[in-house]
Amino acid sequence: MTPSKWFTPLVQRSVNKLVYVPMSTSNCKAQFHNILKPPKPNQTLKKYLDGNNPTKVLLHFRYLMRERTTFNSIDSFTFLFALKACNKKHSSIHGKQLHGLITKFGYKDIVQLQTSLLKVYAEGGNLCSAHQVFDEMPTKNIICWTSLISAYVDNHKPNKALETFRMMQMDNVEPDQVTVTVALSACADTGALELGNSIHNFIRRNGGLKIDLCLNNALINMYAKCGDITTARRLFDSTKIKDVTTWTSMIVGHALHGQAYEALELFSEMNTGFNIVPNDVTFIGVLMACSHAGLVEEGKQHFRSMTEDYGIRPREAHFGCMVDLLCRGGCLKDAYYFIMEMPVQSNAVIWRTLLGACSLHGELELAAEAREKLLKLDPDYVGDSVALSNIYADKRMWNNKMIARNQIKQSRAPGCSSIEVTSGVGEFVIVNNP
Repeated sequence: MTPSKWFTPLVQRSVNKLVYVPMSTSNCKAQFHNILKPPKPNQTLKKYLDGNNPTKVLLHFRYLMRERTTFNSIDSFTFLFALKACNKKHSSIHGKQLHGLITKFGYKDIVQLQTSLLKVYAEGGNLCSAHQVFDEMPTKNIICWTSLISAYVDNHKPNKALETFRMMQMDNVEPDQVTVTVALSACADTGALELGNSIHNFIRRNGGLKIDLCLNNALINMYAKCGDITTARRLFDSTKIKDVTTWTSMIVGHALHGQAYEALELFSEMNTGFNIVPNDVTFIGVLMACSHAGLVEEGKQHFRSMTEDYGIRPREAHFGCMVDLLCRGGCLKDAYYFIMEMPVQSNAVIWRTLLGACSLHGELELAAEAREKLLKLDPDYVGDSVALSNIYADKRMWNNKMIARNQIKQSRAPGCSSIEVTSGVGEFVIVNNP
C-alpha cells in the first residue's frame, strides 16, 4: 500500500456515486486533526465578538466556566473578551460577576482588565464603582486616566471630568490626543473657557501631539459653546478638511449666540458648495437659528426637508425647536396643534415653552390647557403656577389668581449660577435665611 493510502480517503459525493479523492499523508493528517480538535476557547470568543454577537460571547464564557475540560484554558484574554461583550450589551450585572471572577483568578493587577472593567461600570452609569476600580489599580497609565475622564463626560458629569483631568496633571501624567479631546468636551459642557484655552496652548506647545480632525472639532466646539465665537470661527475657517461635525459645531455655535443668519449661511454653503450631508444635530442648529431670527416659514421648510430630503427622523429636540419657533413667532395655536399631532409623547419642556409664550401674549385659554398637561407631567414645578397666576393678574381675574397661587405646595428652587475661577468652575446658589 502506498503512503497516500495509509488513511481512509476522503470522498466527494457525486449525483449517484462516491468518487475517490487521493490525498497525501500530511494533508490527510491535517484534515483529521482539524476535524477532531475543537477551536481554542479564546478563538471562539474572539470570533463571536468580531461578529458583533456579545450574547454568544457571554454564553460561551459561561460554558467554559462550567466545563472542567476547558477550565484550564481560561486566561486573562478570556476575561477581556467577556468584558468587551458586557460593554456592547451595556450589562453592568455581568460586569459585577466578572469583577468577582477576575479577583478570584488573581488577575486584578492586570491594567487592561481593570480598564475594561472601569468602562463596563461607567457604561451602566455606576460611576462610584468605576472610580473605585480606578483607585484600586496598582499602576495607572494614560489610558486608565482617559477612561475615567470619559466616563464622567459620558455620564454628564463634566465638572468631575475636569477635576480628574487636573488630578492627572498633578500626578505628572502627560495627556495624549484622546485625553485632551475628551477634556475639551468637558470644558464645552461647563463653559470653562480659561481651562480650554490652556489646553489649546498645551496642544500648540507639544509638537509630538497629533492634531487630527477630531481634535480640531473639539476645539471649535469648545470655543463656540464657551462664548468665544470669534476664535471658533477662525479655527473653522483655517481647518482645510471639514466633516459634518465641523460644520455642525459652527452652525450650532452661531445659533446659540443669536447669529442666525451666519448659521443659515453656513448651512447653505455646506449643502451647495461642499456637498456635506447634514445630520440630525445640524438641523437642531438650523431650527434654533430660524427660531432666533423669527423665520417661521423657513423653519417649517427645513423641518420638512429634514425628513423628505434627508430621511432623518425628528427627535424630541427637533419637535422642541419647532414649538419654540412657532411660539416666538406668535403662532400659539399652531404650536398647540403641532404638539397635539406630534408622533412622540410631548414632554414638560415643550408644554412649558407654550405656557411661557402664552404668558407673554396673554393667551389665557391655551395657558390653562398647557398648565393642565404640566400638572400630569411635572406637578411639583412651581414656575408653572406662577406663570398662570400672572396671566390671571394681567386679566384682573383675582380669584383665579389666588387659586393658581394656592396650588403652590413648596417654594421655588433656589437660583444658581456658575463662574470659572483658577481652581475650576464654581457654582453659586441663593440661600434663603430662615
